[in-house]
Amino acid sequence: MAELAVLTAEETRHLGVPDDADPRSDEPLAWELLYRLEPELYERLVAAERLHPDVVAWLPQGLDRIVEVGAGTGRLTLELVGRAREVVAIEPAAPLRGILERKLAALDAERRVRVVYGFFDELPVPDDFAELVVACSVLTPAAGHGGDAGLAEMERACRPGGSVVIVWPNELPWLAARGYRHVGFDGDEMAVEFASPEEAAELTEIFYPRGAGGVRGGCRSRVPYSVLGVNPPCDLAYKVIAE
Repeated sequence: MAELAVLTAEETRHLGVPDDADPRSDEPLAWELLYRLEPELYERLVAAERLHPDVVAWLPQGLDRIVEVGAGTGRLTLELVGRAREVVAIEPAAPLRGILERKLAALDAERRVRVVYGFFDELPVPDDFAELVVACSVLTPAAGHGGDAGLAEMERACRPGGSVVIVWPNELPWLAARGYRHVGFDGDEMAVEFASPEEAAELTEIFYPRGAGGVRGGCRSRVPYSVLGVNPPCDLAYKVIAE
């Protein structure tokens, strides 16, 4: 398909995109194309999907280095600023890196966060590089989007005694089988905080079609995750790397 031309040969290889790939039936591939073709649309969604404050508060502070994998437009990255002397934010999609770099410049934080090109299966950092290696809502068991190779790379980059953390994880049994412990946070029902009712209707049709019926024709900009039929961003999985 013509849309696949937006992917470079290196991206196609790392993402494991087959020659006969069709984004209409391959959801992970459809997301990768979205990141590159309509990054501002994706950013509108990310701005509405806010992490549970206790998830952020759980992360350690006063570190030397943090590595974030699959940083996107900075959903988690901006929360990491100030938690370490240096944050390395790794993101393969150039349009998303551009949005993140503009955000960091606006906060005068670009000196503390280094945004770099890289993939789960080949992180551009040395062994034992950071006390915290973290990914938010991007790691899956699929080889092209993390998998065992990506998890192994995150653990390679983490210093002994440090932690690898998966924020807003999916496939918890897969992570548990690899030594990861789950932490969830309770509280008020979480919701996606859209900028307006009109945006809520538009973006749920695109990104949450199964729950769009509960939003369509309504007049609310705050839509509970329960209406959308997905788990809220209120948990994490972590593993402390043995010394």
